[in-house]
Amino acid sequence: MKNEIEIEKLKSEIRKRNTEYYTLNKPVISDIEYDKLINRLIELEELNPNLKTIDSPTNRIGAGILKEFTSVKHDVRMLSLGNTFNKSDLIDFDERCKKTINDKIEYSVEYKIDGLSVSLKYEKGIFVEGATRGDGLIGEDVTNNLRTVKTIPLKLNKPINITVRGEVFIGKEDFKLLNELREDIGETSFVNPRNAAAGSLRQLDSKIAAKRSLDIFVFNILKSDIEFDTHIESLKYLKELGFKIIENFKIDSIEEVNELCEKMIEKRHDLPYDIDGMVVKINNIRMRKLLGERLKSPRWAMAYKFPAEEVETIVEDITIHVGRTGVLTPRAELKPVFVAGSTVSRATLHNQDYIDEKDIRIGDTVIVKKAGDVIPAVDRVIMDKRTDQERFQIPDFCPVCNFEAVKLNGESAKKCMNPDCPAKLNRKIRHFVSKAGMDIQGFGESMVTQLIDNGFINDISDIFYLKELKNELLNLERMGEKSVENLLNSIEEAKSNQLNKLISALGIKHVGEKASKVLAEKFITMEKLIQSDFDVLSEINEIGEKMSESIINYFSDELNLKIIERLKNADVNFNEEIIEKDSEIFKNKTIVVTGKLKRYTRESIKEEIINNGGKVSSQISKKTDYLVYGEKAGSKLKKAEEIGVSLLNEESFEKMLNK
Repeated sequence: MKNEIEIEKLKSEIRKRNTEYYTLNKPVISDIEYDKLINRLIELEELNPNLKTIDSPTNRIGAGILKEFTSVKHDVRMLSLGNTFNKSDLIDFDERCKKTINDKIEYSVEYKIDGLSVSLKYEKGIFVEGATRGDGLIGEDVTNNLRTVKTIPLKLNKPINITVRGEVFIGKEDFKLLNELREDIGETSFVNPRNAAAGSLRQLDSKIAAKRSLDIFVFNILKSDIEFDTHIESLKYLKELGFKIIENFKIDSIEEVNELCEKMIEKRHDLPYDIDGMVVKINNIRMRKLLGERLKSPRWAMAYKFPAEEVETIVEDITIHVGRTGVLTPRAELKPVFVAGSTVSRATLHNQDYIDEKDIRIGDTVIVKKAGDVIPAVDRVIMDKRTDQERFQIPDFCPVCNFEAVKLNGESAKKCMNPDCPAKLNRKIRHFVSKAGMDIQGFGESMVTQLIDNGFINDISDIFYLKELKNELLNLERMGEKSVENLLNSIEEAKSNQLNKLISALGIKHVGEKASKVLAEKFITMEKLIQSDFDVLSEINEIGEKMSESIINYFSDELNLKIIERLKNADVNFNEEIIEKDSEIFKNKTIVVTGKLKRYTRESIKEEIINNGGKVSSQISKKTDYLVYGEKAGSKLKKAEEIGVSLLNEESFEKMLNK
């Protein structure tokens, strides 16, 4: 009975904190305090499996692996929308509606999120089923994956029966980070955020979906016992229930609707998520019923689609980038061109299949877009402007070491097979010393290249033995007494880093900063992590089978173990100390970070803000308390200045922390 009461209290507390963090953008407790609540709930549910319910927040970590998705028949048809593309189309829509409705029409206008449409069914306030739209009548049951989306409430604030519709998506920043990680470990990057969201939601292993930073906006009630006079009233009710609702605008005339739509063609680049248009709906529910529906779309709503922003440029060259795992990734070197808010001079071409499918050649005139307004991509070749360009073929040898490059079974990319390839080593060293790794100052790209070329570094452990070569270092280009001293001091300081920094720095496939922190907190010491087995690893929240296999493979390699032993002998810290929250300096403050920072990665500054009581957001609004900005801060800095948000550069940020 005691455990049951505590479990219910924990579930209620966690739901409250989820709403504060994900829906209201007003966190009250730190991530560490939140993790303690979750871990205690997991512990109690493991001791009392009969007390675990489907609305438990622990279901967000993912369930077992399905063999296939089952079909779901929707209680209410999930309609698609007709499209408009300009003011003339909007006026035609308005006039068609007025032929049936002899009254003034008020509109609700919403962002058209470019994601995947789903239905969410609740019984007595508990989330019981989630499905993709499918053909509008039949969808796929993706309940387990949807339970991992933190902005989907597993229990509503009222015990009602309701089915709602929403759009699942991945934000721009999360999409960019996801692709950077995939490219770095040799996996094919996603073409756009919509594909990433759809692919994540259709994973048979829901633990994979749980790692993909999926989000949702709910925008419609499909079925409910409660009736409303207007659509905007229904959205307010959805917010009361605990849903994250779509941003909407109440507008009185079709002319004002058009003004907003045209304004958002440019303003959409400032949003933290991708939209491909605006949805125009009649606000009054009675009027909607009078207008009715067509076979596949409502007569009372239309989608104003934005024109695709694309520009013409020339592929001046195709270069090959060698990642730290040895994967050869082709890149188009473009004649610089301005598109979707920034200048683009390079675009990834993924692999040979991608190049062949689009038939991209050096010298081609091409159309460039930005996938989700974030990642530059070659959309198509203008064949009329092609002359005598030859087909491009990724070489069968590594462009750095001239060693054989081959396709491995089941992989579309070629990989350098030389374990001692300088490009691999260069990338490994740069990752190891980066802010995401051990954060050792003084290791620029040219410095790493010099140290490798002169034989001072042959693996990551050699970094901590450079003090023995101090005199030789002084002979290197642009390395005076002070520079060498600063470098060696920075290396010495890095020895005392937390274990999670070292794990992240090792560059284990699939293991990033977040997973490294989870592993460090679980095992506490490097020795225990090395000795762990597959079963133990795969049961850890946010690790899963694929990552577990990679960790086991890494620590089964004798060369890796020798390097780790040398790190230990150099007195590099192998232990994790659980750090409590540093201060309350940013308590109840929402902070946005933009631009290129010198001292922090996005993950490390986010951790610093959270450890000091703050909440990190990706969107500038009137709720934002501070904007921390670095070099090349763009539209977010401009918007923050316009609406009066307090601005902090890195120096000001650190002064606040050290008060």
